[in-house]
Parts: sequence; structure tokens; C-alpha cells
Amino acid sequence: MQQTPVVEFENVCFAYETEEVLHNVSFRIEPLDMVVAVGPNGGGKTTLLQLILGLQKPTRGRVRIFGSSPDRARGRVGYVPQHMLFDPQFPVNVLDVVKMGRVERHLAGPYRRCDRDAALRALDQVGLTHLRRRSFADLSGGERQRVLIAQALACDPELLLMDEPTANVDYVVENRLYALLRELNEQLTVIVVSHNLNVVTDTVRHVLCVNRSAELHPASELVAEVFQEQAGTRMAILQHGIRCHVIDPSAVFQAPHSAETAADEGVP
Repeated sequence: MQQTPVVEFENVCFAYETEEVLHNVSFRIEPLDMVVAVGPNGGGKTTLLQLILGLQKPTRGRVRIFGSSPDRARGRVGYVPQHMLFDPQFPVNVLDVVKMGRVERHLAGPYRRCDRDAALRALDQVGLTHLRRRSFADLSGGERQRVLIAQALACDPELLLMDEPTANVDYVVENRLYALLRELNEQLTVIVVSHNLNVVTDTVRHVLCVNRSAELHPASELVAEVFQEQAGTRMAILQHGIRCHVIDPSAVFQAPHSAETAADEGVP
């Protein structure tokens, strides 16, 4: 018996006023898949996440999340933004931030014991229970990102969306975050927007190439080359036809497909 896809786009087009951002997009993401969305800036990756969340509506076509409209399925989806705007002087601790992930359940009343328990479980999943009383403003960048993941997990989601989760952390913290995502993927479906193509070879099963259109492919088909730098850092180059031709922006050394060569070929 075929399972209902977690995410399904059918001939989706989307435009901001007269500027079309996505055109005729169709793909399916199955349960417990782990997908990285890659593509140039302005190619439509964030818009695609907004369509999944129901924050935007297609100009044409249909989006289904767990077989329902995004509005109906929103309670089954956790979202981790790239940045969280906050006042560093505002006295909010880690546990309070995580409990915010339950706010839609209690719009007309206070948090309950079940919300605190769910927040503590989420903090345990990301390994930060010991920091539950710490001020959010006092955390490191990597700790804040794990708190935001815990906030998304507090609603017990079946689908986790993440927009550039490692954009502001160092290499060590980045590896820890992706190790955490691999663990979470044992229980839920994960979609990550990322410019770090090392995640393609190490973590995900499928790559969603987004550049006005979108195509979903097994990760193994799209990794053109993987290099090992002298310092031990791995660099992956990914190529997908003419519409999604991407190189890891951290690549700075000369190689047969170096950053300079890729730029000559039209890489953003």
C-alpha cells in the first residue's frame, strides 16, 4: 500500500505581484526522507518553504502536506528559521523560548504542565536540558541554533523544515548540528535549505534543486566530485544540468573543478 507523501507539489507556480519565482514545480517527498534544497540566491528556496508552511498560496497548482492543505497540516510541521530576532535585554530563558513552540495550542490561555514537559523533552533531544534556566541572550551561536531546533520539536512535528541552520556557526558546531539532524531523521522527515554541499554527501538522501523550477534527485546522482583539502576539510561540488549548477561557496583552492572554474561556467 502506497504511503501518503509528506510533501507534494503539483504544477505549482508562484509570483510576487508580476515577478514569477517558481514555475510549474512538481515533486513528492516521502515519509522519513531527508532532503537538502540547494540553488542560487533568489531561486525560490525560501518561497518553497513558505508554501509548505501555508504562509504563501500558489498562484497556480496545488500543495499538499500529509495529503491535506498546508493550513490544516501546520500543526504537524516544525520550522527553524535562519535567524531569530530578539531583544538581548529581554529576560527570557531557554525553557521559555522552547515553550514558544507550543504557543498555537494555547492562544487563549497560559502554558500547561504538558507544555513544559514537551519543552523539556525537546531540550533533551538536542542535549541542552542543563541550560534550561540560562538566558537565551547568553548562549553561543551554536547553542541558540539548537534551542531553536528544540522549539520546533516541542510541537511534536512529523516534518521539520530548516532554513540555513548552520549559516552562523563554525565547522565543529556545524558537524554536531548535522549529526543531530541524522538522529532526528530516524523519527521524522527533514527538509534543509543549505549552501553547504558537504551535507549532500554525508547526510541527505535526496537533493531538491531549486532555481525557479525544482527537481528532486537522489543525492548520489548529483555529486560530481569530492575533494580533500590539505587541512582535512572536505569539499563537494554538485552539478545539475543548466538550471541548477551549484558549488560550495567555501571552496577556494585550485582543482579541476575549482571555484574559479565554476564561476566561469556561470555558477552564482
